[in-house]
Amino acid sequence: MSFYHLLDWFFTIFHSSLMIFNLIGWCFTKLRKLNLITLLLTASMWTIAGIWYGLGYCPLTDWHYDVLRLLGYQNLPNSYLQFITHRLTGINLSTPVADIITVSGLILSLVISIILNYRDYQNKRKARKETPKILED
Repeated sequence: MSFYHLLDWFFTIFHSSLMIFNLIGWCFTKLRKLNLITLLLTASMWTIAGIWYGLGYCPLTDWHYDVLRLLGYQNLPNSYLQFITHRLTGINLSTPVADIITVSGLILSLVISIILNYRDYQNKRKARKETPKILED
């Protein structure tokens, strides 16, 4: 197996795992802060780097596509969701459908993550206030 095939597998696993973590990481209390960070980084990259590279730009997609081109792939879609869905299931998502799923998933996950992280923060503050302090003699 060539180095580029290994990179292809790495990007497929890592990028897909990050996408799944962004969507459901908020479900796990201990991972909520990390989930919020990855969601904010993703949204920031899509918008800030998007100024120069186009809205929704993802360096992981860019790097993975560079590897895929070296492996002979052509006509790769703009959306990584389109690519990975076709690769794993054979289903061809249209660009508008992939874009709606991608943006909706990020926004919904971000809103849920913010709400749950805020709730966790409030609960910790409340618990600290209610904890009796040990009086020293």
